[in-house]
Amino acid sequence: MVTKLSLKLIIAVAVITIAIIGVFSYLTIAAQSDALLSQAGIHANKLSDAIKNSTLTSMLQNKKEEMHAIVDTVAHEPSIMEIRIFNKEGAVTFSSRKDVIGTMVDKHAESCYACHTANQPLQKLSIDERMRIYQISPDSPRILAVINPIYNSPSCYQAACHAHTKDQTVLGVLDIKMDLTDVDRQIEDSKVRLIAFALMAIVAFSLFIAYFVRMWIGKPVRELVKATNQVSAGNFDYTIENAGNDELGILARSFNKMTKNLAEARLQLFQSDKMASLGRLAAGVAHEINNPLTAVLTYSSFLLNRTKDNSAVQEDLGVIVRETIRSREIVKSLLDFARPSVPNKHDADIRKIIRSAIEVVAAQLLLKQIRLDANLDIALPEVTVDANQIQQVFINLLVNAADAIGDNGGAISIDLSSISLSPYGLAQIKAAVCPRRHDLMDDEMKISGLPTIRVKVASRGNDGIANLDPVYGKHRHQYGIEIKGGKDLRMFCPQCNSSLIAESVDCPKCRSAVYTFEVPPHGMFQGCANPECDWQKWQAMDEAGHKDYIEVKIADTGHGIPKEDLSKIFEPFYTTKGKHGTGIGLAVTWRIIDNHNGTINIESEPGKGTTFVIHLPVQNLPTIESKATSPSDLSA
Repeated sequence: MVTKLSLKLIIAVAVITIAIIGVFSYLTIAAQSDALLSQAGIHANKLSDAIKNSTLTSMLQNKKEEMHAIVDTVAHEPSIMEIRIFNKEGAVTFSSRKDVIGTMVDKHAESCYACHTANQPLQKLSIDERMRIYQISPDSPRILAVINPIYNSPSCYQAACHAHTKDQTVLGVLDIKMDLTDVDRQIEDSKVRLIAFALMAIVAFSLFIAYFVRMWIGKPVRELVKATNQVSAGNFDYTIENAGNDELGILARSFNKMTKNLAEARLQLFQSDKMASLGRLAAGVAHEINNPLTAVLTYSSFLLNRTKDNSAVQEDLGVIVRETIRSREIVKSLLDFARPSVPNKHDADIRKIIRSAIEVVAAQLLLKQIRLDANLDIALPEVTVDANQIQQVFINLLVNAADAIGDNGGAISIDLSSISLSPYGLAQIKAAVCPRRHDLMDDEMKISGLPTIRVKVASRGNDGIANLDPVYGKHRHQYGIEIKGGKDLRMFCPQCNSSLIAESVDCPKCRSAVYTFEVPPHGMFQGCANPECDWQKWQAMDEAGHKDYIEVKIADTGHGIPKEDLSKIFEPFYTTKGKHGTGIGLAVTWRIIDNHNGTINIESEPGKGTTFVIHLPVQNLPTIESKATSPSDLSA
């Protein structure tokens, strides 16, 4: 049973090819047979006319011996079987066979029926009607017989013998029979050659068709089947390579996009489940952890009051009290990570926060023989932050740096500076609505960990969903359809189908259409609808101008992070430490910086170390106004 599509196509094409070549061969053989028989007939007619012309004088002079001599001479040709001349009554007067001279022919036989239909002789007969082909027996060769009427002419009825009157039209008939053995042999040879050629053509054509069907259809379909089996087995990372530009290639690229979206959706669902589990876990253990922490805090505070005269002990107990309080804040942050809360912000000196973080990890750095170079002696403005949360950020980064360096020694550097940055490439869209106030934000489909703007797109008869990059100035949009001719792309609200294309507005960069939507409460956002153009405009952000930030760089000389891990480094529960890490530290770090309207980026190269770059706004801005670069946007 045929089950493969390519095999079905090959068989179908082969059958059609056989039918077409078979019909062509049949018609060609028939045409060649007719041509050969026609040539034989023409030859017989010319021979007949030659005999008539050669015997004309002998007939007029009634020289029978000359007539017999001419007939006998011509009859010796290999292909001529018999030559007969009979008069109007049907009596054979001359013949290459002496035994039939004087006999009467049957007017109803095959040699006479054409002229004597209805027992009346015809005065004129076409050349084709003079010819007849027949066989005496099934085993005998075919015979071509040609009759040539001998018409009465003035030279006949005016001759001295006056044998015929002027009123007579036909004086007799010249009948020539030719053996068609050679002609039939040529026909058979032509049939054999043509059939052999047809078979070779069918085989060659079928092989070519089979090759191209397997290459253009069979192989892509097998790849699609293999990819489908991989996805059904749970491998959403499988992609189809070398997809062509035909329909199957488009299908393969659509399949790759589908699996990518499925993988992201599955990851989002998995992350949601993990976050829900983390929330339940945090809520369950918070009380149990807080009880012993409360006891530690109580007794350490009591001992702190009893050892006022011992400065060394006081210092150690102060660290215990401070870190116990911070531990309680970490438990609270764990709950806040699952259920985010607004940070408790106050004006603070970032240098003091960093020094407190260094005190916590100093012992660990000393044990690992890690040198710490902290350049903190510069004048900086205060920042409005939650000091405990920001301290936790620096502790997490310093601990990660120490883990990356290991026990072989190394160096960590901390550099501070005050900089001014443009909102272009930083500001994030956290709310977006269509003209009818429908929400366009998509929390399920994310780009580099950030919720995207979900819109409906249409291009040249195809429509689907696109997710736009939420960071102003970035252009990492994801399109759910194959787009050809980006200037024709149109965008709509997925809920009410209202157009998002601005009327009578063209992109100043490429003259394509411009999409627009509202970003409450920060005005309208515009962008070029052409996927090949990166023009965007957010007037509210542009008018706000540059913002002042404190930049903190924490660099280490550790083993670095592979490029394929950079985009996942801030995801919850993702860790490069194996069993020694939980994957919570950097996720909490990202959440804290995000809640402070800051940015955190990472630069790393395996074998050369890692640098974290943090930007904290000097002024306390509304949460929705500015946005750090995405935690996974590590190429910026």
